[in-house]
Amino acid sequence: MTETIHRLIEQYGLIAVFLGCVAEGESAAILGGFFAHQHVFVLWQTFIAAFLGAFAGETFFFTLGRSFADHPYVKRLRRRPGFSRAYRLLNTHPNIFVLTNRYIYGMRLVGGIAAGLSTVPVPRFVILNAISSAVWATVFSGIGYVFGLGAEEMVGQAFERHERLLIALAVGVGVAIIAWLVGHHFARRERAREDRAGS
Repeated sequence: MTETIHRLIEQYGLIAVFLGCVAEGESAAILGGFFAHQHVFVLWQTFIAAFLGAFAGETFFFTLGRSFADHPYVKRLRRRPGFSRAYRLLNTHPNIFVLTNRYIYGMRLVGGIAAGLSTVPVPRFVILNAISSAVWATVFSGIGYVFGLGAEEMVGQAFERHERLLIALAVGVGVAIIAWLVGHHFARRERAREDRAGS
């Protein structure tokens, strides 16, 4: 069983990191960094997968906002908590917002749509998004790599390689659940704040 999991991670892990980073995938980038430390991936490959995923995700939502503003899906996203605040921030500090949007949990999706609906020129968005994606991929892949160093210090060589991979998967699921709970909490607070402001 562990051999099969190990083989699947080696074959499809970088694709999973890419797809995870298309969404709000800090945990995917962290896991990629951890696996790089375990020599399942090469670190630069993890960075490239995380960078391309983050860049593609943000560009996709920007394109949705820019080219499909009247689509029902986009209209539904515009009603999500945080959209009004994202749009206000974009109009006052567009460069800073594009550079930092992905670091605010729950804001990346609505932030991308808001950027597409704003007057930010496409070339400027692409450059800022590339810079932001590169920094983001470096930070979160690096955290995973450093976590791998720390885990190795704690457990030494006591675990087999396959067991460390299973531990990493468990940690990744735990991080994803915690991130979802934290994001859900802040989204609920933001919704309540916007409801009070609208009443």
